[in-house]
Amino acid sequence: MSYEITGKLIEKSEVQQKTETFKTREFVLEKTDDIGGRTISNFIKFQSVQDKTALLDRFQVGDTIKVFFNIRGTKWNKDGKDLYFTNLDAWRIEPEGNIAQQQSGYSDMPPAFTPDNEYEEPVDDLPF
Repeated sequence: MSYEITGKLIEKSEVQQKTETFKTREFVLEKTDDIGGRTISNFIKFQSVQDKTALLDRFQVGDTIKVFFNIRGTKWNKDGKDLYFTNLDAWRIEPEGNIAQQQSGYSDMPPAFTPDNEYEEPVDDLPF
């Protein structure tokens, strides 16, 4: 199951090469909500792994971004005691904003609009 959240990028780390074949990068998003007239801030730490570590390269601290992520849980036994870890694994990041921003190269998905900003209807060429 996949989730998404929008917030302000407040911290991003350098890529960490954990082993010869595994690398990670962590970042923190500030999510604010207005609850009963009070602004409540939550600070959520994400990680990206392998080729997804480069997703943060195009963003600066202070940018408002939308993060698409999966929740991963791991059980590890150390000295006879079970330990549990939860990771929020980011797999896509895009700027929060209008379509023009997304067309400027921020999104890793093809745009749904043509360069002159007209919607292109999908071609239905199925034989049934």
